[in-house]
Amino acid sequence: MIAAKSPETDSAATSSVESTDHAKARSSDRIGLVVSRKVGNSVVRNRVKRLLRESFRKSEGRGLDVVVIARPAAASASFEEVETDLGLAISKLRGRHFPGKET
Repeated sequence: MIAAKSPETDSAATSSVESTDHAKARSSDRIGLVVSRKVGNSVVRNRVKRLLRESFRKSEGRGLDVVVIARPAAASASFEEVETDLGLAISKLRGRHFPGKET
């Protein structure tokens, strides 16, 4: 449902989360959401966006910019599933070293 991808390489790990780590002096995270019509009608798409925003809000930040691309399976996912998948993807991204970014 959600996966991690590094912008430095074209390899994706079963996911739809991409990071562009341009945050210099920010201590909070930012999220971009992409939920296409393939996910469902507007009610379903907005529900998925609300779930993703709330899951992201609950995660702890350190200035990470993340783009989340929701897959059609997200339409039937519970909040716990979305929270788990997003948390795993973000933790994978936080563990990576981004060239030019000091940690």
